[in-house]
Amino acid sequence: MKLILTGILAGFLAATAAHADEMVFTSWGGTTQEAQTKSWAAPFEASSGIKVLQDGPTDYGKLKAMVEGGSVAWDVVDVEMDFAIKAAKDGLLEPIDFNVVPKADLDPRFTTDHAVGSFYYSFVLAWNKGAVSGEPTGWADMFDLTKFPGKRTFYKWSAPGVIEIALLADGVPADKLYPLDLDRAFKKLDTIKSEIVWWDSGAQSQQLIASGEAAFGQLW
Repeated sequence: MKLILTGILAGFLAATAAHADEMVFTSWGGTTQEAQTKSWAAPFEASSGIKVLQDGPTDYGKLKAMVEGGSVAWDVVDVEMDFAIKAAKDGLLEPIDFNVVPKADLDPRFTTDHAVGSFYYSFVLAWNKGAVSGEPTGWADMFDLTKFPGKRTFYKWSAPGVIEIALLADGVPADKLYPLDLDRAFKKLDTIKSEIVWWDSGAQSQQLIASGEAAFGQLW
């Protein structure tokens, strides 16, 4: 058994309504999953009679192990799009039935045969005013250890933003970022390597800045 992955929970559930009495939805927990439950899962459960069970947090290693072991407990999973694309190539996901989920209703920029984008987000430059003297004006300041000394914190997964941030800080125009120059990005990151603290949750990123452990941060 493989996984269906889509951010549009109701669409997937509609496709399975005739075949299941319950559905397991897995996401990242916290306020994100609370909002998804309120906006997607609860309304569908009320209208369809199919019970939507919650699980989490999303764990890529666990997802892969369940599929490969033939014991899948998750039906719909919220993941990052780069993972969704690779997971589909690796045969971990079931294709979406677009006879049931109208493709015309979906944003083509964020729709694949196996996944649908569910929400947009961005990263911003944040800093602790008590730990930073002066006002940073852009990503380049995050790499200026002389002008702005202190630890920096980045999201531990490179795909969502870290590479782009390094290239922007190195002077690459936003409209010239792609295809990404990985060698140039890693060379830029190496200039502050000793001062980087990596975070893996939104709560951790905020705490690192609030406590002053990191002077600068890449935050949602």
